[in-house]
Amino acid sequence: MESIKDEKDRWEKTNFKKQPSSACTTSGLDLKTLYTPVDLDDFDYMRDLGFPGEYPFTRGVYPTMYRGNLWSMRQYAGFADAEESNKRFKYLLEQGQTGLSVAFDLPTQMGYDSDNPMVKNDVGRVGVAIDTLEDMEILFDGIPLDKITTSFTINATAAVILAMYMAVAEKQGVPLNVLGGNIQNEILKEFMARGTYIYPPKPSLRLVVDIIDYCKEHAPRVNTINFSGYHVREAGANAFQEAAYCLASAITYIDEVIKRGIDIDDFAPRIAFHLIVGLDFFEEIAKIRATRRLWAKIAKERFKAKNPKSMMLRLFCGSSAREATLREPLNNIIRATVDMMGIVFSGAQSASILSYDEAYTIPTEESALISLRTQQILAYETGIAKVADPFGGSYFLENLTTRMEKGIEVMIDEIDKQGGILACIESGKIQADISKNAYEIEKKKQSGEIIVIGVNKFVDEKKQDEEVVLQAIDPSMARKQLEKLSRIKTSRDNERVAKVLASLKEAAKGTDNLMPYVRDAVRSYATIGEICDALRVVFGEYKESVVF
Repeated sequence: MESIKDEKDRWEKTNFKKQPSSACTTSGLDLKTLYTPVDLDDFDYMRDLGFPGEYPFTRGVYPTMYRGNLWSMRQYAGFADAEESNKRFKYLLEQGQTGLSVAFDLPTQMGYDSDNPMVKNDVGRVGVAIDTLEDMEILFDGIPLDKITTSFTINATAAVILAMYMAVAEKQGVPLNVLGGNIQNEILKEFMARGTYIYPPKPSLRLVVDIIDYCKEHAPRVNTINFSGYHVREAGANAFQEAAYCLASAITYIDEVIKRGIDIDDFAPRIAFHLIVGLDFFEEIAKIRATRRLWAKIAKERFKAKNPKSMMLRLFCGSSAREATLREPLNNIIRATVDMMGIVFSGAQSASILSYDEAYTIPTEESALISLRTQQILAYETGIAKVADPFGGSYFLENLTTRMEKGIEVMIDEIDKQGGILACIESGKIQADISKNAYEIEKKKQSGEIIVIGVNKFVDEKKQDEEVVLQAIDPSMARKQLEKLSRIKTSRDNERVAKVLASLKEAAKGTDNLMPYVRDAVRSYATIGEICDALRVVFGEYKESVVF
């Protein structure tokens, strides 16, 4: 090591008349011009790296990685009503997509029916409108749920959406022990960053744990929670905060499940994580590897997991929609490609990347197909998926991974000292830190310190008024959705609906698992708004009171 250090000093004196300009990662880590074995002086191969599929899982959670199975390709899709979204799903599956990822409109996410006057302008705008079980039946019409897995980006109303999905499976004759998929069901990040919460944190946590507990016995192949750092990163957090808040939230959820007397090895193998991989290529890869290593340690040392599957950080990655630019939108195809390469080198199990028109609206059929083709070209034409963790052992990447791990660990320790992530959310600390970082990022973009090609550097003024073909929403769609909802409310057994909603409300006052009651309500064609209103009566609604 001393010899290498001496030789590096000689090399620098010989070749650098003056020191190169300083550089750092997006999250502020200083970078050297060159890395050597000296930068890994405390590196232990078996402790820090090991082998894919073995603790500490730095190199990936499966031994052969993509040589065994490629990642699941799930382009985020859903718009207008269930019929239109069903057509998009079938199109993407015909084009080689290997799983579905559902986007819901805001009324569905917030537990309002489409006929609620508060949401009349939001129906079907940023995702598919789902009011009753009939919508879910249409959404998956002709899509066999025993052969396709589905990822649902849904949180506050996760119990209702999952109950509907289970009901559709039953109608298709698919046993629940065969049904596979992912439900995000990660409400804490909604309080931190996104805002699609309904109830206060504690009853919201109860619903999350009810789903985990229920599926452990009844739908064992469903991944019941995706611990998510993605949305806090989109709100402005840096890479350290994204990973630390995600892991700190995971700790809180697991504590809540364990309080019910459930052993970690009875549910942890069915949890997953959702993180961003953005344009700072090596920092993002290092962040994923560091988070995977940290999670393995947390599961083993903090929660005393014995099953190696409980220590695996199984990962759904998306590229950052915040990277998408309004100007020169076709440049976003290159951005998404770089993101996708980072996702592959990170070793994710499932991926969705931004479409070039995402800064404007939901993707068109053409832009969604280009994003899917990007994944497929990288998978089948480039060879980058042929070797597990091909960057493993890189002096630079291993140094960066260790520095990321230490920084994330320091943040988690600070959160623990302040009472955990829930206490930090209730005090407003997390929200304030995210807002502060978002402000600093925007300042740097405005000043040009952070370069965005086509926006603040190499700007082509002729392209300022460039026209982009947007996904059209049929103006009559909302009216048709309301007509369908009205028909269902008239034709269903309303006495039964009233009875099951009363039972749900009564159960919410106690400690019973609420999933069976929600499933009864869904089967009776109670609406998502009616089910959520029954719980609102008992739990109340959360109002943000933090002032930054």
